[in-house]
Amino acid sequence: MDDSAKYLIHARITADGVVERSDVVGAVFGQTEGLLGDELDLRDLQQSSKIGRIDVQIDSENGQSFGEITIASGLDKVETSILAASLEAITRVGPCEARVEVAEIEDMRSAKRREVVERAKELLTSSFDESVMDSTEILSEVREANRVERIDEYRDLPAGPRVHDSDAIVVVEGRADVLTLLKYGIKNGVAVEGTNVPDAVADLTAERTVTAFLDGDRGGELILKELAQVGDVDYAAFAPEGRSVEDLSRHELMAALREKAPFESLDLDAAAADRDDADATGPGVAATDGSATPAPDADPSAGSESPATATTPETPSTPGTPVDSDELGDEPDADAAGDVDATAGDVDSDDGASTDVSGNGSDTVETDATETDAADTEAAEEAESAADGDRDRPRSLQDHVVAVVAEGSNRARLLDADCGIVEEVPAADVFDAVSGADGSPVALVLDGELTQRVLDVAAQRGIDQIVSESEGEYVKRPASVRVVTADRLLSA
Repeated sequence: MDDSAKYLIHARITADGVVERSDVVGAVFGQTEGLLGDELDLRDLQQSSKIGRIDVQIDSENGQSFGEITIASGLDKVETSILAASLEAITRVGPCEARVEVAEIEDMRSAKRREVVERAKELLTSSFDESVMDSTEILSEVREANRVERIDEYRDLPAGPRVHDSDAIVVVEGRADVLTLLKYGIKNGVAVEGTNVPDAVADLTAERTVTAFLDGDRGGELILKELAQVGDVDYAAFAPEGRSVEDLSRHELMAALREKAPFESLDLDAAAADRDDADATGPGVAATDGSATPAPDADPSAGSESPATATTPETPSTPGTPVDSDELGDEPDADAAGDVDATAGDVDSDDGASTDVSGNGSDTVETDATETDAADTEAAEEAESAADGDRDRPRSLQDHVVAVVAEGSNRARLLDADCGIVEEVPAADVFDAVSGADGSPVALVLDGELTQRVLDVAAQRGIDQIVSESEGEYVKRPASVRVVTADRLLSA
């Protein structure tokens, strides 16, 4: 009945004596029977479920009883009002006089509406407190869910989905780094999750080509050292100094991976010392073009006039120097010629003094003057001949670039620290020449395109600088080799 009730009759009852609930219910049925006719008889209405059960709550105090009568009605408004008014016809309950007064007739639908309104207020407050996401937040949310869904595990370690079947892997520090790689489309990353390299990663490095991509701090170097001790590392790449892999943008991350270096060419102890020196000396130590920092044991007092310094790849030619530098190369020879003249003059002066003492001063002086003129002429001819020979021999890296690249020789030259030619071969044989070169070449001049294959073997052989006619597409660019095109070098 409660489900179909439309109205709820609330009536208060007061009796002069002690009565119980059953007495009140009997009085309601007994004193209203036949009062309203058969259609509104309470028993018939209750049997037909048009009204609900009669609920009575009664208490006694000080010899009196008082309480409340509640009746649920499924009748219409008029019939419910008549039924409610009939309750006030009750004058006795049991042996006691009683009074019944209808307090109110409650519309159940209004009560339900109030409940609905109150609940709606609660839902409005609690369910719509978040701000509406804009398009950027929606895209970010979906991308993040997609990345998290694609991350996989390799023996309980965070990894990309391609680690299981890829020939090459990228070893990073933590889960966030793997997510960053996935964000930029690199699916073969695996995390070591701390400085203690797991056995799973160590075993994996023995089967794959391994690139260690670590943060640019001391922790990254420590992880690389331990990884090299327990596994096999082929290449190493670092985030910029003081940066983490997870903080890099796409451009910065790809650039760092392209510049990865063979692990054999790295000296972590020297790199740590360089970093400490850089911290001590302040900014400006590192080369801005990505070239290697000069070795710590280099002679700081060596000036620009030193041949080794002038031809070392880390020290580019002074801007504004003409391409043809023969005159500068001839200066030592000119000084030598001057020394010869000065020496001849001294000797002549001594001889003249000796002759004057013997009494034949005039003749001897004239003869010595002739000999001096002959000596001067011979010394000048020798100096000029030496200068001509020096003009034919390149004395700087620029001279070699002019001779090999600018002249279109289609050849390659390997140079030592003094810009001497170690070996010269056709450009097509440059790879074999570099890999099998005798001695310690420090520079390569190539009339042709520099390929990744030649760049890698040059880095392994310790070549510091390469000047080529053009550059190819590089997957990785070793940081230990400075690469420049001939046009750029000659225009400096």
